[in-house]
Amino acid sequence: MIQVIRINHVSLLVADTQRALGFYHGILGLAINRQRPELGFPGAWLDTGGGQQIHLLELAVDGSDRQLPEHGGRDRHLAMDVDDLEAVRRALDEAGIDYTLSQSGRRALFCRDPDGNAIELIEV
Repeated sequence: MIQVIRINHVSLLVADTQRALGFYHGILGLAINRQRPELGFPGAWLDTGGGQQIHLLELAVDGSDRQLPEHGGRDRHLAMDVDDLEAVRRALDEAGIDYTLSQSGRRALFCRDPDGNAIELIEV
């Protein structure tokens, strides 16, 4: 029987790597992993701790035909643990990024990156 140990990485499509890095690195503080090999297209690898990563893959994608729900919890999303949800709220407020609080009552919120990918941030 196969036993999955953990998620190694999650890949997200972005239209502009530098703009996406402004969110993931600049606002959320994820470290850029400089060991990304030349893959023939722009992108970046970000370390999220515990050997796990987010891979940003730059690809011209027109997502305008998809209606995104206002609350990211009702959409495909990436969830990450954080140690201080209030610090996240302050950073998002300062950056002018909209978010919604978890509808379950947990200490969590949902926002979207510059490309509309839903992100859940959960206080642990």
